[in-house]
Amino acid sequence: MQILFDGLYFRIFGEEFVLRFYGMIIMLGAIAGAWLATREANRRSVDPDQVWDLLIWLLVGGVIGARLWHIFTPPPSSVAAGITTLYYLQHPLDILAIWRGGLGIPGAVIGGAVALYFYTRRHGGSYPIWMDIIAPALALGQAIGRWGNYFNQELYGAPTNLPWAISIDPVHRLAGFEQYETFHPLFFYESLWNFGNMVLLLWLGRRFVDRLKPGDIFFVYLVIYPLGRFLLDFLRLDASMLGGINANQTFMAVVAVAAVAVLVWRHFRPQVT
Repeated sequence: MQILFDGLYFRIFGEEFVLRFYGMIIMLGAIAGAWLATREANRRSVDPDQVWDLLIWLLVGGVIGARLWHIFTPPPSSVAAGITTLYYLQHPLDILAIWRGGLGIPGAVIGGAVALYFYTRRHGGSYPIWMDIIAPALALGQAIGRWGNYFNQELYGAPTNLPWAISIDPVHRLAGFEQYETFHPLFFYESLWNFGNMVLLLWLGRRFVDRLKPGDIFFVYLVIYPLGRFLLDFLRLDASMLGGINANQTFMAVVAVAAVAVLVWRHFRPQVT
């Protein structure tokens, strides 16, 4: 077995296998999130054992959604390499090769939400309450999972000489930035933001338990996370563009504004008597 920066390389019966740190960290984030969800479920008098059954649904829905998001909003580096939406439509088997390409967090959230809807339809339970249970767990999973980008040497921001800048190997530097060595650790910034989001959601769920409506915690998540992504995208070098517009940043702005509007409407709309 050989340990390299991005994973464990070993041979079994003469065949070489690679266990990527990226995948291991993603799974660690999913398990940590599921553990937190069991705590939240128990606090809300929901059977915590359901979380582990639900986890499979969320992983499948999340991966499908994340992959589709990447396929329909490929970053410029993929487009430059000829890996476009049209390419995937012409080579459908490559859609399954998630190790060659990428995953999009917005799609993962959408896919997970759809999977949760069908889970509650099949197994019962309140969809809004489950969304509230999952929201802080999702933020924790994202906070941990973002460290997978470190081992892949991706999701770094603009060049910088700040003390906490990270070095990127020449082979992983984006076109036009080959002459720079150190960059903003964008994955780290997002990890911190997600961890702070988790803490905020847990605090709100306890501090205002008598004032919150089912689903409010998830809507707060849909304000805080998109706000962070919107701001951090100003540092992103490989932002997905659609029609000359930053697709992810625009989508995040719309989601955050819509979530604020929903929260305001739910709590301050005139009561009909």
